[in-house]
Amino acid sequence: MIRIYKSELSGTMNIVDDISEGCWITMTNPTHEELTKVAKECNVDIDDLKAPLDEEERSRLMPEDGYTLILVDIPTVEKRNEKDRYVTIPLGIILTEKVIITVCLEDNAVINYYAKGKIRSFFTFKKTRVILQLLYRNASLYLQYLRNIDRKSEEIEQKLHISQKNQELIELLELEKSLVYFTTSLRSNEMVLEKMLKSDSIKKYPEDDELLEDVIVENKQAIEMANIYSGILSGTMDAFASVISNNLNIVMKLLATITIVLSIPTMIASFFGMNVRGVPFSDHPNGFLIVFLCSLAITGIIALICAKKKMF
Repeated sequence: MIRIYKSELSGTMNIVDDISEGCWITMTNPTHEELTKVAKECNVDIDDLKAPLDEEERSRLMPEDGYTLILVDIPTVEKRNEKDRYVTIPLGIILTEKVIITVCLEDNAVINYYAKGKIRSFFTFKKTRVILQLLYRNASLYLQYLRNIDRKSEEIEQKLHISQKNQELIELLELEKSLVYFTTSLRSNEMVLEKMLKSDSIKKYPEDDELLEDVIVENKQAIEMANIYSGILSGTMDAFASVISNNLNIVMKLLATITIVLSIPTMIASFFGMNVRGVPFSDHPNGFLIVFLCSLAITGIIALICAKKKMF
């Protein structure tokens, strides 16, 4: 799908049908025909347009003849088993002399935030500022999703205090995987931002310097948050794994103690139940009661000893 946006000097942004100078072309999971059309009209290599459609594509900045390709990873939410899972996908930004092109596999919050046309300071003909605004929104979105992950991990932790089931641990593992994706992607994005700061392929204007610095600061803050949350989550999982293992040991110790205590009357009953001569109290009228009380007394003594040694 292709959408073409163009800002007016008044600040309003409209959807147009034709590609013209100063417009913003957004491509979401485009077909081969759409890629060919944009590549031909904008004089861009079709392979560079296809690059963001590969989920494994790495972040990078590549100056080409007549345009510059910027690839960054953006966060997104997908549904798995009716649960929100946080992953990253590539976003391609291509800066030409006349237009700016963005390519992505799916609709995302980075593009949609500006595509709605509600941001007054967003002008499609200010191409360098558009790139920085997209990157700033991307870093802010990472911070927002990281806070959501932290909130969810706390909720799962509260559930684990009540019932330590595998489901909660699996959910924590999914969140930890999301943090690994985020950390890796943010570090790759940081390298792209550093190259943008040094590169001459993208024109830098004095009024955009502050915005670029804000983008770098936001990205670094997101990296720090991801590292902190990842460490906390990893420690939480290790702690609960130790708690579960310790609880299992306690249960096994309790069962072993109960088995030892219950084996005493079983042994006594086995001895007095032998069908041989000379068994004590075999001819006594109250023999069963005597054996039962002796068995009960010995069992009680053994149970008391185990209780004093905190084996229960």
